[in-house]
Amino acid sequence: MSVATAERETRTGARAARARPLDTDAILIVDFGSQYTHLIGRRIRELRVYSEIVPHTLPPEEYAARGARGIILSGGPASVYDAGVPVTPPALLATGLPVLGICYGMHLMAQQLGGAVVPGTRREYGPAVVEQLGADPLFQKLPGRFDAWMSHGDSVSALPPGFLALARTDNTALAGMGDPARHLYGVQFHPEVTHTPRGLDLLRSFVFDICGCRPNWRLGSFITSAVADIRASVGPGRAICAVSGGVDSTVAAALVHKALGDRLTCVFIENGLLRQDEAAAVETALRDCLGGSLVVIDASTRFLDRLAGVTDPEEKRRRIGEVFIRTFEAAARDLGSPGWLVQGTLYPDVIESATGHQTAGKIKTHHNVGGIPQDITFRLLEPLRYLFKDEVRKLGRRLGVPEAILRRQPFPGPGLAVRVIGEVTPARLTTLRAADAIVREELERSPLARRLGQYFAVLTPVNSVGVMGDGRTYGNLLAVRAVSTDDFMTAQALALPANTQVRLATRLVNEVPGINRVVYDITSKPPATIEWE
Repeated sequence: MSVATAERETRTGARAARARPLDTDAILIVDFGSQYTHLIGRRIRELRVYSEIVPHTLPPEEYAARGARGIILSGGPASVYDAGVPVTPPALLATGLPVLGICYGMHLMAQQLGGAVVPGTRREYGPAVVEQLGADPLFQKLPGRFDAWMSHGDSVSALPPGFLALARTDNTALAGMGDPARHLYGVQFHPEVTHTPRGLDLLRSFVFDICGCRPNWRLGSFITSAVADIRASVGPGRAICAVSGGVDSTVAAALVHKALGDRLTCVFIENGLLRQDEAAAVETALRDCLGGSLVVIDASTRFLDRLAGVTDPEEKRRRIGEVFIRTFEAAARDLGSPGWLVQGTLYPDVIESATGHQTAGKIKTHHNVGGIPQDITFRLLEPLRYLFKDEVRKLGRRLGVPEAILRRQPFPGPGLAVRVIGEVTPARLTTLRAADAIVREELERSPLARRLGQYFAVLTPVNSVGVMGDGRTYGNLLAVRAVSTDDFMTAQALALPANTQVRLATRLVNEVPGINRVVYDITSKPPATIEWE
């Protein structure tokens, strides 16, 4: 747990389930603020090895005490030659534990061990081809040349004593380095992202062949630990759970219900920001899943009133988070004042809100993370806080959550408020609902449907001139977004078939009043986020 997380948990009483049973091996990941830090942890868990993210201030002697068999130094936005940047004690590299530095982590290792790091003559962001320079255990499972994802402006210009050059790209002379005798390695590229297709093979070599870990972390063990932690946290008390009908909140509710039984009450709030016909469908699905423990509250007027005149996306999220909490506080009073509020907060929510560690840049506030008011009266229970979306779906299956909910397309907590760019009004929501329903209908029957992780419409504040029925129009510009992703930390826009694009544009312009132009967003994540706000 990072310092920032500990501070937040002190303020709110938030608790996250402990993930590691005591008999499992562990890889500790030192957090230097990369947006990919939590993704490294997810990849290690894919290998059935427990991973834990720790602050860069953790004393070196703590690593072995926490069961570490190896250490990964994450990337980060800083440059190691600047003043005041995050560093680990140099003694960490002398503990005898294998260490893999990624990007900034490689730079820090090089600097601390006597090498040199300089600003690159050319920045390198995006795909690159990495070429091995010699046989080494770290690269043994990879071909001589492989695709990788770069995201850096600095480079190692001189190797530390004892290190060998292991890899290069056309733009980076030292894309990989290692001292096999001391089990110290560094790579300039990011093996943790899906855009490095063989990256998991490199991590596999580090975790098993170099660190000697055993694949003995299982999600079933997490359930056992989580149930015990929830019972210990709540004691004889009661909890209330915010459910939206999505995967995260429903699985969180199912997990807490396993621990607390009828001492958990679930509340579904109709906020007026849901998709077409979604409120009724969600209520039906949740009642089937949660039974009599579901309370439904229509607060749509309250949410829309608070959003009136607001155009800034961060302010939208803040206000939505505040109204959610206040609504739950009122519901809790009617339910006998349970002391705990359960939320389906996941790793990606935490990292993008930059509350999970000290050094990451904040991308956006999530209504259930950074949008929590300072004077909250609940203690927060976030049992999924250290899991990723794919892990949550697997967990849901183990807990008996219906597949219809587990397969539901991700939908942001603030709902359509962050897909209506600019002011949120009832009229603009009506337009977007109609457009979004068409987009989802068409893409769900597209041959690409199985590859799509998320797809939706965005109503922009841009108007453009058009011609309909020989007359001039001045209507809304609508954007369509469709991406493929495994983890929602990175995503790739898919090229829609030409006939799908034509059918989408034709239907949207003909069937949705006020729309006269349609564009398709082809930007990957990064540099964009999946949502526009």
